Amino acid sequence: MTRAMLMLGLLCAPVAAHAGDTIRPGYWEATSKVLFPIQSSKTEPRCITAREVTKFMSCYINHHYTCVCPEQSYANGVIRFKGQCVDNKGQTATISGRGTYTETTLSMTADVATRWHGLPISIQATTDAHRIGDVCPADAK
Repeated sequence: MTRAMLMLGLLCAPVAAHAGDTIRPGYWEATSKVLFPIQSSKTEPRCITAREVTKFMSCYINHHYTCVCPEQSYANGVIRFKGQCVDNKGQTATISGRGTYTETTLSMTADVATRWHGLPISIQATTDAHRIGDVCPADAK
């Protein structure tokens, strides 16, 4: 189920957005959960710099996957995306997601379809995050 845990880092969709129509940089706390097929949960603090806002709001699973989501948008507090991800071994996954955000909150659900040992598997995951403050501690990720 390691692959399912890797899916937790996903967040959604960069497209041209108006100033102020994204999350704000700063110190955040994110809770990622796999709801299906095996439930798990992880809460961790995260430092999001101005350069990382787009990545945090993009079709991104984690550093093991490269994702391309031609259907993606975030505007007016709504996130949507749909695309394909592939890992360094060629394993592919179809991903789609939806959610909401403000400057200080983000809530998203993603559905992932892939294969595990040749068998089709569906994974549903959520991420709920909120901004803790302006300044990140020196030891923050």
